[in-house]
Amino acid sequence: MKTIKELILKYKELIVYVIFGGLTTVVNLVVFTLSGMVLGDERYLISNIIAWFAAVIFAYITNKLWVFESKSWDIRVLLKEIPSFFAARVLSFLIEEAGLFVFVDLLSFKDISFKILSFELGGELIAKAVLAVIVVVLNYVFSKLVIFRKKKS
Repeated sequence: MKTIKELILKYKELIVYVIFGGLTTVVNLVVFTLSGMVLGDERYLISNIIAWFAAVIFAYITNKLWVFESKSWDIRVLLKEIPSFFAARVLSFLIEEAGLFVFVDLLSFKDISFKILSFELGGELIAKAVLAVIVVVLNYVFSKLVIFRKKKS
């Protein structure tokens, strides 16, 4: 039987990814909400683009340093990591953007809202939260298998 310490060490990367993936999602949702307040709810897809940029920058730094521990700042390493990181995120972004359109416009999530602790949750935010789970999983797979893949010695 493995101890808790052994399990934590074995799954450290995944645990840290879930923590920073959660924080990236928080960054995304906060920027999305603030952008929606400034631009208006009808421009939710534009708000999503702005939120995506903020979240991807945050995610790259945290994934590089703490999740996959890619410590090199050599220009050759960055020229490989940054484009592949952003390309993978563009793919998950397109999935999220299409999902938002389907949920909000086609399935009428825009007509749904409810209050939690006097904070009103609209359908756009609900759809975004559901899609965030899918995006976090996709991004982990892309990062683990492609972007920050460890070289075999």
